[in-house]
Amino acid sequence: MFSANKGKDLLAMIRNGQTMNGSQMLNLIAQLSVPSILAQLTNTLMVYIDASMVGSLGAKASASIGIVQSTTWLFGGLTSAAAMGFSVQAAHFIGANDFVKARQVFRQGIMATALFTLILTAICLVIAGPLPLWLGGGADIAPDASRYFAIFCMSLPVYQLGILSSSMLKSSGNMRVPSAVSVLMCLLDVVFNYFLIFSTRHVSVLGYDILMPGMGMGVAGAALGTALAYIVTGVMLIWFATLRSSELMLKKEKWTFAPLWDYLRNAAKISTPMGAQYIMMSGAQIVSTMIVAPLGNFAIAANTFAIAAESLCYMPGYGIGEAATTLVGQSIGAGQPRLARSFAYRTVFLGMIVMAAISVVMYITAPQMIGIMTPVEEIRQLGIGALRIEAFAEPMFAASIVAYSVCLGAGDTLVPACMNLASMWLVRLTLAAYLAPIYGLRGVWMAMAIELTFRGAIFLWRLFSGRWLKVKLG
Repeated sequence: MFSANKGKDLLAMIRNGQTMNGSQMLNLIAQLSVPSILAQLTNTLMVYIDASMVGSLGAKASASIGIVQSTTWLFGGLTSAAAMGFSVQAAHFIGANDFVKARQVFRQGIMATALFTLILTAICLVIAGPLPLWLGGGADIAPDASRYFAIFCMSLPVYQLGILSSSMLKSSGNMRVPSAVSVLMCLLDVVFNYFLIFSTRHVSVLGYDILMPGMGMGVAGAALGTALAYIVTGVMLIWFATLRSSELMLKKEKWTFAPLWDYLRNAAKISTPMGAQYIMMSGAQIVSTMIVAPLGNFAIAANTFAIAAESLCYMPGYGIGEAATTLVGQSIGAGQPRLARSFAYRTVFLGMIVMAAISVVMYITAPQMIGIMTPVEEIRQLGIGALRIEAFAEPMFAASIVAYSVCLGAGDTLVPACMNLASMWLVRLTLAAYLAPIYGLRGVWMAMAIELTFRGAIFLWRLFSGRWLKVKLG
């Protein structure tokens, strides 16, 4: 079922305009979804590992990362938005069997995103110092938080090109290489963190006492370990996409630095709403952090841990969503809108089923999931309560994740971005501001659960309306 050759044959059926039956469509969805889900889970595990390692240093260290986490998501999201503007176009061209134009898009993407991320890095470094205080963090956690954010910023240029390369490979239907590299990134993160966060110490291995060297950098070590993992794997993705991918390789291509405006305009058309959405959504996360901050360091740490633990549940939705983007994009490029609609419905319902099942596991194992990350009982109880509230919203969260990915594959980003923003700002933050003073951290997560359920409902409406299929690029 998971043969790479079988996946290529099924993708070729889309590009050649052949009819696919239900079994073949489900097989192809599985071929692309499973590696992508594994990649998403390993990315989440990396966050989980960071939180667990830093959590062992105490609540103050955890709060130092938690206070700037939403801002790191903002800048990471902007790099993803920039990459998607080019990879969605590539998916359409690959679906039409036009690999020359797909490679042209890739070259334009490398140059445009490289320039973009240099500007982004400069902005990050300028705001790193005052950022924790702007977000409501105390003077006791601000220095560590600023160092963590500044180190993260330094990895952005390579991270951006790695994200672009990964997105381009996925647009071609190659989910396996990005997934394998994501697993490696998680392993490298563990190794780097282990030596960078903790000081030199004695550890027991199979009954033997071993002196384990360490840098003792604490919070800064967690940032540096993650940055190094990003850089190593980013270089690997760039190498594979540009030199090894049969659909995308640039080594035999004549390089031109002249801008090709049609591709750049289409990229802007796709990426600008996504980028604005990331800014506004991350801004909302920052406001949410500011709502949580007055509740104290225990609440900040518990909120951070609960977010990390919950992401283990919703990452499968993002993995299926990546498959949906590729399948819908290639189907539209091949001139098969009915096939695109069939893939859309199947991926959305599969995402809802998978995340519903995982939410049950999350509810039951919430004490263990939070307990791994912190020994502090006050933080544990707050985090467990938050996770169990959120479990009820996961199926509808899946609907919003995968339906948005379907829209993205069609190049439909403006209306879905507005839907996400309206739901986040008008529903979640309004409710959180009202409920937090009454119920504390539980109130913030009650607001989140209600909002995600609402968001899933409006995205299902968008899906069944069929309006996402009417968007034209070029």
